[in-house]
Amino acid sequence: MVGLKKRAETTQGTKENAAALTMFSAMNALMTISELSQRIRRREVSLVDVTRECLRRTEELNPRFNAFITVIPESALAEARAAEEEISQGKWRGPLHGIPIALKDLIDTAGVRTTSASALHKDRVPTEDAEVVRKLRAAGAVIVGKNNLHEFAYGGSSLISHFGDVHNPWDVNRIAGGSSGGSAASVPAGMACAAIGTDTAGSIREPASLCGCVGIKPTYGRVSSRGVIPLSTSLDHVGPMASCVEDAAIVLQAIAGYDRGDTASVEVSVTDYVSILKDGAKGLRVGVPRTYFFDDLDPEVATAMEHALTGIATLGAHIKEVGLEVPNDRTLQAAESYAYHAENVAKNPELYQPETLRRIRTGEKVTAADYMQKRCELEVARRNIRDVFAEVDLLVTPTTPLPAPTIAELRANGEALRPAELKLLRNTRPFNVWGLPAISVPCGFTQGGLPIGLQIAGPHWREDLVLRLAYAYEQATAWHKRVIPGL
Repeated sequence: MVGLKKRAETTQGTKENAAALTMFSAMNALMTISELSQRIRRREVSLVDVTRECLRRTEELNPRFNAFITVIPESALAEARAAEEEISQGKWRGPLHGIPIALKDLIDTAGVRTTSASALHKDRVPTEDAEVVRKLRAAGAVIVGKNNLHEFAYGGSSLISHFGDVHNPWDVNRIAGGSSGGSAASVPAGMACAAIGTDTAGSIREPASLCGCVGIKPTYGRVSSRGVIPLSTSLDHVGPMASCVEDAAIVLQAIAGYDRGDTASVEVSVTDYVSILKDGAKGLRVGVPRTYFFDDLDPEVATAMEHALTGIATLGAHIKEVGLEVPNDRTLQAAESYAYHAENVAKNPELYQPETLRRIRTGEKVTAADYMQKRCELEVARRNIRDVFAEVDLLVTPTTPLPAPTIAELRANGEALRPAELKLLRNTRPFNVWGLPAISVPCGFTQGGLPIGLQIAGPHWREDLVLRLAYAYEQATAWHKRVIPGL
């Protein structure tokens, strides 16, 4: 961790806040948004200094991790000053007021370029915020920048980007996962207190697992995707990544809700996700689908999972093995991705990374009849998955079958990249098809110090149940408190 003296010297805070800021610098990998927010509200810490510290860490660390494409220090500090003034006047908006948050760079931001990590959009500057950004701003959040990603979100490694590879903060020689790789890397590195990612086949949960943070994909239609560059409109989800479950719940609370401007949005009431966290796991019926989800696991992942299941049982949950019919067809994603990109693929194919172009073109020959058939199958799958929740309340699986691979091994054979990504996304993809809420929380580390993730999923619209078990498990363990060596 960078020396406290150096942090105090390099931060341009006021003298009266120096001690509190030094404390923040020392604890930012451990302090929750809730704790930090209360300290800000009590004026024990200057939120302007908190934003400065995140920006300073980004300036220092981004050359190593490449987690950000665009950083916006001037506007971030202006937002922080405005928030501090509001809070000083008693106009506190809630726990996100003045909290630095980063955004995956395919989420529109008015006046700030949104590149999708592609040369095609490298100079694209939207005129309106995405709905999720509007909600964050309404909650008082400070937007610090735009995170690097796998180009147009079409991959699980974040190695295909016009702006270069994203590196895992636990080991820079390894991938951060994808497609929300930059978002996942920025949180445990203390470059932002939380980040917003998107998830079409696991692109929030898989990088969260590989980078040792928490990532939740809400129910399909729970969080608006209006103003977010789509990969597959039938499967895309927007959700938060944070250092702990409570932080993820706080951010989800701010961004969830019906948006009449989004055709996928559904008008369902939003629970108080934060207040239910302490209800505990006692009495919850937890299903374990071993077939498929536990196949061919890395030995250290398998061991961590068995320890996690034992821990969940100790919390008072009832463990039961269940069987699931797992969907794995990717036709719908291919067709919808091609439909979005078809015009630009025809006009400017050279502006896409070659591998992204190849993937997009896999949907070129999907017929309208095939597409309609796959849409029908999607709706049937989403209807049928409800049956499993007659016998269990939640499902638990490994998030990924293996820890983060090295960049070198994925680069060594170009044809091996996509199969490796598909394996990493194997356990997360079905929950996008089903449209179920699912979270990844840390459940261990390999002997080499790489994070391992536990996936918890629940019925449609029951993010509260998912968060309850995730929080109970997290609080009974210390995995989320581990700090990246050297930071």
